[in-house]
Amino acid sequence: MATSIVTQRFIKCHDTLKGDGTIRSSRQFAISLDYLPQSLSEILKGRRDVTIELLRKAVDQYKINPVYIYTGEGPMFMSEEDHKSFRVLTIVTNTQEDERIVHVPVPAQAGYAGEMADPAFVQDLPTFTLPDYKYKVGTHRSFDVSGDSMEPTLFEGDKVVCSYLEPTLWENSIKENYVYVIVTRGDVVVKRIISNQLKEQKYLELHSDNSFYEPYRVSVGDIREIWYVRAKISPFLPSPANIQNMVQEEVKQLKNTIVKQTHLLHNLGQKVETLMNRSNNS
Repeated sequence: MATSIVTQRFIKCHDTLKGDGTIRSSRQFAISLDYLPQSLSEILKGRRDVTIELLRKAVDQYKINPVYIYTGEGPMFMSEEDHKSFRVLTIVTNTQEDERIVHVPVPAQAGYAGEMADPAFVQDLPTFTLPDYKYKVGTHRSFDVSGDSMEPTLFEGDKVVCSYLEPTLWENSIKENYVYVIVTRGDVVVKRIISNQLKEQKYLELHSDNSFYEPYRVSVGDIREIWYVRAKISPFLPSPANIQNMVQEEVKQLKNTIVKQTHLLHNLGQKVETLMNRSNNS
């Protein structure tokens, strides 16, 4: 069988690692990746294609550059700095191989941001689809919004639907003053990026729409994923017109109550005055 171009590039990476002495043998390479040596031999002989899981482990263990693997561009291996800020993104598909939107609820966000996030962890999260075509292309996630830091733009209980931003695009594609989900090494935050200084200063400046919270910076070394917020899903609320009607009705009822209380006080005053007059005349 003819192997894919991705498999051919993977074989080149293997041969380079073997040639420079990083690995002693193909068998040692396979065992280090928890892969059967016989199966790796089949890949190296061009009899089968490399699996996504094997690629994920090779990227993690040997700093193989996935951009090179999938596009043929860039260096074959990542630098130490690039590798620290990189992790392979786990996706979930249905039986037709269509990618689904993975939802990350608040209780799962600490684990999602964890240093050793397991693909099985992501695969166990709830998933869904949306009918809009723009969610059929690329990788998407949705995240619960917690706290009040993004009010009045986003409220606790809202969900934001986001598109994945490849690390190679961070420097030039992040739009300032737009809202993003930033996954750091310890947290998942929804913030407005007001200054992208990744190219020169290696940090992003994040802003909360609630003025009670101060802006702060996050360094590129702490960033694991960046997601561009494209839409929000909010709990149902009455329409503004209904809210206005409700307020008007409440004001009307309050006015009626005040009028009634005024009449009661007036009547009470008259009765007190009558009693006092009788007392004075007796």
